[in-house]
Amino acid sequence: MQTRNIVVMGVAGCGKSSVGQMLAEALGAGFIEGDSFHPPENIEKMRAGIPLDDDSRAGWLANLAEQLRRNRAQGQSAVLACSALKRRYRDVLRAGDPELRFVHLRGEPDLIAARMRERSGHFMPESLLASQFADLEPPAADERAIDIDIGAPLPALLRQILSTLE
Repeated sequence: MQTRNIVVMGVAGCGKSSVGQMLAEALGAGFIEGDSFHPPENIEKMRAGIPLDDDSRAGWLANLAEQLRRNRAQGQSAVLACSALKRRYRDVLRAGDPELRFVHLRGEPDLIAARMRERSGHFMPESLLASQFADLEPPAADERAIDIDIGAPLPALLRQILSTLE
């Protein structure tokens, strides 16, 4: 397999981590959980129901871009689960790997809210979902992105992603 880094992106609760882990395993790539790179103050803001602004995300995105850069330099492939809601955030990530591909997981707000209610132990409250959708700038045609509707079961989503990447 050629070296490639892929970002699985979308709003909170869309399945980035689940899809990202499955995709990484299928590709024989490493998996990077973007949430684990948030500084404690970002986690506390989100726990308190305060949406992150561009300044709060800047260092986090720079760290993730550095991870992607290192992987590429070492000839390693990785799948990163990261919201990457705005084009400028994706531009920061692309600075770490100009060949970066994106998988945009999209779904209806009601479906994603229901999924958020079902998960436990995550710091992101459902109350922030509206701010996530407000910030979301779906990838443009020039961004090397695959658009995936999350309505299907995980195995079907994975098959769709893999067939599109080929």
